[in-house]
Amino acid sequence: MTDLILTEAEGEIRDLHAIAEADLEDFLAGQPAALVRLAELQGFKAKTGQLLVALGEAEAPIAVFGLGQGARADGMAFRALPARLPAGDYRLATAPSNVPPEAIALAWAIGGYRFERYRKTPKEGRARLLAAEGVDVAEVRSLAQAAALARDLINVPANDMGPAALEMAAREVAEAFGATAAVVVGDDLLDQNYPAIHAVGRAAVPARAPRMIELSWGEVGHPLLALVGKGVVFDTGGLDLKPSAGMRLMKKDMGGAAHALALARMVMAAELPVRLVVLLPVVENAVAGDAMRPGDVLASRKGLTIEVGNTDAEGRLILADALARAAELAPDLTLDFATLTGAARAALGPEVIPFYTDDDALAGELAAAGERLGDPLWRMPLWAGYEPALDSDIADIKNDPDAWAQAGSVTAALFLKRFAPDGAWAHFDIFGWNPRNRPGHPAGGEAQAIRAAYAVLKARYTRAE
Repeated sequence: MTDLILTEAEGEIRDLHAIAEADLEDFLAGQPAALVRLAELQGFKAKTGQLLVALGEAEAPIAVFGLGQGARADGMAFRALPARLPAGDYRLATAPSNVPPEAIALAWAIGGYRFERYRKTPKEGRARLLAAEGVDVAEVRSLAQAAALARDLINVPANDMGPAALEMAAREVAEAFGATAAVVVGDDLLDQNYPAIHAVGRAAVPARAPRMIELSWGEVGHPLLALVGKGVVFDTGGLDLKPSAGMRLMKKDMGGAAHALALARMVMAAELPVRLVVLLPVVENAVAGDAMRPGDVLASRKGLTIEVGNTDAEGRLILADALARAAELAPDLTLDFATLTGAARAALGPEVIPFYTDDDALAGELAAAGERLGDPLWRMPLWAGYEPALDSDIADIKNDPDAWAQAGSVTAALFLKRFAPDGAWAHFDIFGWNPRNRPGHPAGGEAQAIRAAYAVLKARYTRAE
């Protein structure tokens, strides 16, 4: 990934001015007449998102970015600029006083993401930003690289991102930061007591066998942090086959694993004083003669039996085994990420991520961080009144709740709660995708909730050191 945030000038630096509507008249009063005239001709009023690029004094380019009534403190408005500005190096000559320079730099770095693995001729040139004095450029780059990792993994199609490829990506992250990796594959999952993961993934061809990936990092004695991510590299729906439209984006169904791995990268790069375990159940939900069937009853690592009412509700099955493994380790905090339900999108759309937790303090920290950082989250209830919808006539629990409960994202979270550790736990029902293409938000894989989660972890565990 090309570094879009500079620590020092590497050539000509172009001035960029971020101006609110109320400040435009005073700003133009000090500018060359040619710029004033160009602003008039183009109808530049510094409205939100307006951009004016021109030649300034001595033929030096100048750019003016409109902030409307003023920029949000999260700085995410600046995410659009790398995709809109001409290639070159810029410094923010006029900046909003309410936006931390670190927020602008991070928004810029995230907004410059491109996925060009399959393009014969990648686009040339980037708009790069000279970081303001005092910005922790190393951390900005680390956070942007982690977000890019999640987006890259999601964007790669399933023919190139099978279980073995996702395992390799996890091993590469582990190697980069001195973590250890343990992987259980295929029928060994039965011997190692991961029966639900095996049941979901056993129909895939041997080269795409299911696996449980466990990364470990950090010093004994530090609080244990468990990160869990759903890794369904492709979801056909199983025997409850999805229609073609429902299958089109299912390469992104491993987005939870991508997010857990990206957040782990943030934690390790920052050397937070935690003992980290990353648990990634990875499968392909395929169709074959030995695929699990509607009506089957599965064993689980926790010992609870699960009736399969719908083979397309497979993500919660593999997470059940992974969360049970986390519970055995008695973590201080567990966070799980999963592209789990369409109901979450019906409730909050593709950009706002619902999360579930019984820990009010943790919920408050996450919500505040999401608001502060422009990483939108919304707490949803673990409504106990819907728990009976998960009752099975023949097993301990079933994976398809009764229709009367209706709230599909809530009931999925209640299912996971049955397997989650007793300590603090939060579940994120992410989308992991931008459905519309716009500057700084290209259509495709997106990293969601992990910037807010990292901020909470950094505050919690740096304070605890």
